Amino acid sequence: MDRSQKADAVAQLNAVFNEVSVVVVTRNLGMTVAQTTALRGKMREAGASYKVAKNRLAKLAIKDTDYTGLDDMLTGPVGLAWSTDPVAAAKAAVEFAKTNDKLEIVGGSMGAVVLDQAGVQALASMPSLDELRAKLVGLVNAPATKIAQVVTAPAAKVARVFGAYAAKDAA
Repeated sequence: MDRSQKADAVAQLNAVFNEVSVVVVTRNLGMTVAQTTALRGKMREAGASYKVAKNRLAKLAIKDTDYTGLDDMLTGPVGLAWSTDPVAAAKAAVEFAKTNDKLEIVGGSMGAVVLDQAGVQALASMPSLDELRAKLVGLVNAPATKIAQVVTAPAAKVARVFGAYAAKDAA
């Protein structure tokens, strides 16, 4: 990598760090290309991204961002996972680490809040933004459905009574 490529890589990472809401740092302990490709696929499905970056370039990129606390975690063979959804990157990384012992969660950061390994796992156990929206819509929709059932129930009972009288008169 020449100097201009390094400057471009730092600028791209810096732009990413300014846009995302969570960054997860992972340690790669001899992952194969196929395993890394599978991890990237799982990240894409979850709405996150994964990149193996040079530690020195990543340290330069996190300067002047909320993620300066990640500086100590960037040692050895690390990869960075990020997403705009506060849970997606952590959830995908933790799920992949459960099935693959060559990926280790080092820590992460949610804005200026630095998370250790347990913090990232706790973040991964939380429901995603879409799941929370679905629960909220379900909670809002349930009372309206119950009100509609209660309001229509007396009319249905009256209709059944008239139906019974009509059947009795016809017989």
